[in-house]
Order: sequence, then C-alpha cells, then structure tokens
Amino acid sequence: MNSKELIRETEKELAPVFARMEETELVCQRRVLDAFRLNRVAARHFNPTTGYGYDDEGRDTLDRIFAHVMQAEAAVVVPQLSSGTHALFTALSALLRPGDILLSAAGRPYDTLVEAIGIEGNAPGSLREFGIEYREIGLNDDGIDLKALEKELAAKPKLVYFQRSRGYAWRNSLLPSDMKPAFDLVKELSPESVIMVDNCYGEFTQKDEPTHYGADVIVGSLIKNPGGGIAHTGGYIAGRRDLVEMAANRVTVPGIGREAGCFPGGYLPYYQGIFLAPHVVCQALKTAALFAGVFEKLGLMSMPSSTAERSDIVQALRFNTKEQLIGFCRVIQSVSPVDSFVAPEPWAMPGYTDEVIMAAGTFIQGASIELTADAPIREPYTGYIQGGLTYSHGRIAVETVLDSLKM
Repeated sequence: MNSKELIRETEKELAPVFARMEETELVCQRRVLDAFRLNRVAARHFNPTTGYGYDDEGRDTLDRIFAHVMQAEAAVVVPQLSSGTHALFTALSALLRPGDILLSAAGRPYDTLVEAIGIEGNAPGSLREFGIEYREIGLNDDGIDLKALEKELAAKPKLVYFQRSRGYAWRNSLLPSDMKPAFDLVKELSPESVIMVDNCYGEFTQKDEPTHYGADVIVGSLIKNPGGGIAHTGGYIAGRRDLVEMAANRVTVPGIGREAGCFPGGYLPYYQGIFLAPHVVCQALKTAALFAGVFEKLGLMSMPSSTAERSDIVQALRFNTKEQLIGFCRVIQSVSPVDSFVAPEPWAMPGYTDEVIMAAGTFIQGASIELTADAPIREPYTGYIQGGLTYSHGRIAVETVLDSLKM
C-alpha cells in the first residue's frame, strides 16, 4: 500500500472522529460569534493607539470578548506578553507573595517554567528567590492523584497549578472535565486556594474551557490556539475578576492596571485571530489524528491514540533512533511554507535542559498553531507535532513523511 492509499484508508476510519471535532468547532465558533455581537464590534476597535492608551476601546473590547469566549468574569489580552511562559509567569507573580506555597498538581511544569519558578537553576528573579515555596504532585495512571492532592491541601497552598497539555511528557493531556474532581476537592478542603490552569495548546479543543468546570484563572498564548494563526504575539489571562485585576496590576502598574496600555500596531490581527481560532484548531486536531492513525497502522507508538478525546493540539510520536527523530523534524521543515530549504539542527535552546530540535517554518516565529515539530534530544526519542492552519497542509505533511522516511 502506497502512502496515498494508506492516508485515504486512515481518513475513512477517522470520519467519526473528524465529525466530533467539527461539532466542537461549531459550539466554540458560536460562542466566539456571540461575543463579537454582544460587544458590538466595529471597525474602530481595530485602530492602533499610542501613549498611555487611556479609553482604548479596542483593548477594552478585546478583553471583554476573551472573557466571554473563555467563560470567565474578566480577561486581559496583552500583545506585549512574548510567550505562554511570559503570560504564566506574569500571572504567578501577580497572585503569589513571599511565604506562599505553589502546588503543581499535574506533575512537573513545562521545561521553560522550571527556572522561572526556581525548581532548578539560579535564575535571578525566580519565584524561589522571592520566598515562594514550590511543591509538586506527580500524575498517576488515572491522571490527577486525588489522594496525594488531598494530603497536600492540608498545607493550604496559595495557588494550585494544573498544566493542561503534556509538555514533553509521554501522557495524555488533561480534559477540563477530568480536572473538575480536583477543582472540587481544592474548593472543599482549601477554599482560599487559587486554582490556575496553564491552558496553552488547549483552547477550543473541547466545547468548554477549564473555567466552566471551576478553574479560577486560565492563561494562554496568542501564538497558539486563540490567535488563530493571525495574532503576531501576545498572551491572555482570564478568570475571576479580582484575580484578573491583580494580573493587570502586574502587567502595568499597581493602582493603574487595565486603565493604561496602548498598542500602536492595531488590534485587527487579534480580533480576526480569535474569530478564526475555532476553525483553525479543528484543522490542527484533524492533522494530529491523521498522524496518529498512520503511525498506528505502521505499528509505531503514538500518544494520544487517533480516536482519543483530545485536550490539546499536540501529538507525540515515538521513534527508534535519534537519527529518525531528527529526520522527521527535517521533513516537517521541508514541507513548511517558510524556510523550507533549512535543515534544523539540535541546539541548546534557552529554557530547556536538553538540546532541542525545532522544525518551525512559520509565518509567525514560534507559532505552535502553525504546523511545527520539536523534540528534546533524549531517550526515548519522541517527537511532538502540533498545529496546522489547514488540514490539507497537514495531509501533505503526513504523505511527505511517509515517502521521505520510507515508513
């Protein structure tokens, strides 16, 4: 069976999975459209602003749209946040004080947060340097370890942190509905604790966001799902109004918060990006399921399975050798619309403990909602592919991988 036949057969088997993804897209798209209509979005909201940004309609309306879409009381959308890690650290810094306990209830956070929190290294300005204690609960076979969480809640942590996506871990991402029992346990045993979810890679993969199930704060990046492949940069923090106001004070200045903050570049990409996001995320999910389905037919390991309920856009694929992994990333680079002629090499990327190879021929630098692949160079050799602005591009990538690597 050649690559085209294998893909066609896999697509037929995945038809019910694709239909489920399209149903989720419809629900999320309706919520986004409702947000635009309720907030009476007009062309004037896209205009650039300067200086202090007082009375910035574009900024304030965009915040309200994200609050509605993310099922939250309030939100701040900040183009100046350079990454998901930046948005997450901003929120953590806003909500934690010296002497507080930060409890990670879903295992080790993503690699780029390890030094920022102070789990490893001695980076100046880490949370540890400011006297914030870090504790961690590993996941068990069923997901969140509720017994271990119950025990740790006796210490009354100020903030309980959940990472929705897998990072570089070989596990399924956490469904918002699966996090609800943990949220309920926190509210029962330590009601003053803030529940915060790293929502990166997860927006619009399910019909409801973690805030719908009880999360107090969710945080994400605009060069991932909610930017729709259009937003140039930025991040958002959404949730309980009082907590979002604390985050706004960290974004600008205490006492000023969201009253100031301009954006001379104009807001059009952010409005257009969030509007397109449910559809683009659906395209990325279909691409991930196709990669998983083809790998399964070839007898190779993938996580999650092709038919699984997905809570993020990331697909993990396991290879036998370092050379196969590097070759895979190079093929993904070769089928990219930008820098297709470049051959990526592993390198010591800032924020990571191992050398990392990244295939990222993207219009927006580092945009994970565009088709990209990356991997830490360590055993077992696992590549992580995510994104895809269109399913047809993802399908071409699958075919090219099959043909180039002789799989």
